Amino acid sequence: MECRKKALPCVEGLLCFYMKNKNIKCFSIIGTGRVGTAMAVLLKKSGFHVTSIYDKSSPALRRASRYTGAKSCKSLLEVVQKTDAVLITTSDGEILSVSEKLGCCADIKNRFVFHMSGAGGLDLLEPAKQAGASVASIHPIQSFSSVDQAIQNIPGSYFGVTADTKTLKPVNNIIRKIGGIPIVVRAEQKPLYHAAACIASNYLVSLIHITESIYTSIGFREQDARKAFMPLIYGSLKNVEQSDCALALTGPITRGDYTTVEKHIRAIHEKLPQYSSFYSSMGLLTLNLARQKGTLSDSQAKKIKMLLKEANDEYTK
Repeated sequence: MECRKKALPCVEGLLCFYMKNKNIKCFSIIGTGRVGTAMAVLLKKSGFHVTSIYDKSSPALRRASRYTGAKSCKSLLEVVQKTDAVLITTSDGEILSVSEKLGCCADIKNRFVFHMSGAGGLDLLEPAKQAGASVASIHPIQSFSSVDQAIQNIPGSYFGVTADTKTLKPVNNIIRKIGGIPIVVRAEQKPLYHAAACIASNYLVSLIHITESIYTSIGFREQDARKAFMPLIYGSLKNVEQSDCALALTGPITRGDYTTVEKHIRAIHEKLPQYSSFYSSMGLLTLNLARQKGTLSDSQAKKIKMLLKEANDEYTK
């Protein structure tokens, strides 16, 4: 009995070594939306074999089949046969359900199961792990409006990776092979990690929409408005890329120009009140950044802060 107890760590150690060094050759994809289809294409281009694909949507499955040439499966059980790794690229709300079905019904022992949720942790794959699979989460910090754009944009993108020690090495190797850059994100960090990605992508699009709306409200045609302010956006992004946010900051707040900020607040409140709280809230955040730059005095900062705070309190009532 004592000998068996001593032997167990050795077995676990061998299994750990095997999983860390296992050569993953074949993938199955569950969920053939934009990201799932693009990943299948990139994996195939990188020398992996995509054995099978599955999706509840027949049109999505047919599209993915055209892109990849992979076998379309009618069930989850069929899709995991003859594969080393299963990549779940469904919506976040479906990942746990897929994991449960794999854990209950499929032979996934000593295989890899990954999901691509930005906010979801490894708990979503716990049923698969309990069934003997090694699990991980990989998420590209990138946005995709189409399959072709995803295929083009994923290489060169950072991937947030959440994995245990034995799975980290093979996962990182896969990401590097498709041209990605892995970076470790702990499970408890994932909601904040994903929130930041949403702000950088989704909220930037909303910000551009607001800018466009303000210009069209004074008579600019939509296409002219976009052509007018897009160089400003590109220039600001380039400034951030080349220095840092505080040094890249320009405009009336960083200059301490109290009267211009006051004119902005009044004009937006009178003409586009739906954006009043947005302007004042963002102004307060910008003021904190401007203080880091050191280009406005304490008295200027105090005046602007009072002006923005009064406006924010008034427009958020």
